[in-house]
Amino acid sequence: MRITILTLCIIGFLAGCTRTKLPKTGLEGKPMPSFSLLSSDSVTYLNTNNIPAGKPIVFLLFDPYCPYCRAETESIIKNMKSLQDVRFYFLTSSPYNDMMSYYKNFQLQKYENVTVGIDTGFYLIKYFKIAGVPFTAIYTDEKKLKQTFVGKIEAEVIKDITGS
Repeated sequence: MRITILTLCIIGFLAGCTRTKLPKTGLEGKPMPSFSLLSSDSVTYLNTNNIPAGKPIVFLLFDPYCPYCRAETESIIKNMKSLQDVRFYFLTSSPYNDMMSYYKNFQLQKYENVTVGIDTGFYLIKYFKIAGVPFTAIYTDEKKLKQTFVGKIEAEVIKDITGS
């Protein structure tokens, strides 16, 4: 019986994968951790300490082949005009070529408020104990964690949380 219930829960999560607010992580209100990511130019490393405060920040951990990640990215792009005051960091742990395909496919270079990179040290996965993608961490304009989600969320959710 337990196996059946567990199986149904897993299937429900995988099938739904929409706006699943994570339980409190215990990190809410804490400052953004310091870690480095390899930028899309494949040379420059950006440390999160160098991300300026003053605007909300969204980390979106994605896999280039995940349909839910693609859907969330499309939602963000469609609403980019109203999200222009949010800094987005699209991060992956996938190989560089896969990340660049995603970057080019969604034409993310067109948006000044979007940075795409590789979390080469798997820092976010370890820090948040992430079990699946897309994973979205929303920080305040003071670089303090406000909320996290696993699974696809709509741009409207980001707007509501960031006040955009």
